[in-house]
Amino acid sequence: MSEIVTYEARGAVAVIKMDDGRANAMSNAWIEAMSAALDAAEKDAAIKAVVIAGRPGRFSAGFDLKVMMSGPEAARALVRDGANLMMRVLELRLPVVMAVSGHAIAGGLLLAACGDRRIGITGDFKLGLNEVTNALPVPIFAHELARYRLDPRALEESVLRATMYTPDDALRVGWLDRLVAPEALEAAAITEAEALAALPQPAYGKTKRSVRRPLLDYVRATIDSNLESFKMGG
Repeated sequence: MSEIVTYEARGAVAVIKMDDGRANAMSNAWIEAMSAALDAAEKDAAIKAVVIAGRPGRFSAGFDLKVMMSGPEAARALVRDGANLMMRVLELRLPVVMAVSGHAIAGGLLLAACGDRRIGITGDFKLGLNEVTNALPVPIFAHELARYRLDPRALEESVLRATMYTPDDALRVGWLDRLVAPEALEAAAITEAEALAALPQPAYGKTKRSVRRPLLDYVRATIDSNLESFKMGG
């Protein structure tokens, strides 16, 4: 894969780890590396489920600010490509478990939302969409992922008011499914993935895509025009 995204087969589970040594920013190189890891998982007939994990204390801080501030065209291209990758994860026929290993901000939290199961960790971490506080409008793909995952009462609190959550509160509103101790995260995610892998295919993959089809179709139909309407970048 690359130094920022690694791939390891653990029996029937592909473990994809993100670690750039810093904030796990979602850059163009990250998108390329993550796409390659997903390709590897899908091409290996022995792989029945996927775990996506961050580095200790940090899942992802979202889109790379250097690219986002470099100009509107570069920013739009990065967000579009990142959103398309997230839609790929959301409809992947294989079960996907997110090991949310710490802070998950903006695009990082949205990536986590694409998992079939989302396991976070206890501790002093923040999870949330901070776009509005940074004077950025929230794209359609982002608020539709939030709508899909959150308790309806938390949607505007999270998206419009850019609320940052503790892990306990992220669990309460729906960003996460469960919490474990940091040292238990990897084992818990693999165990969860193995349980999902036992569900019959292609029934699982086809049903997953069918359930999520309205969201996928809406995002793909609106992504270009939506991003063109935003003033993004420097």
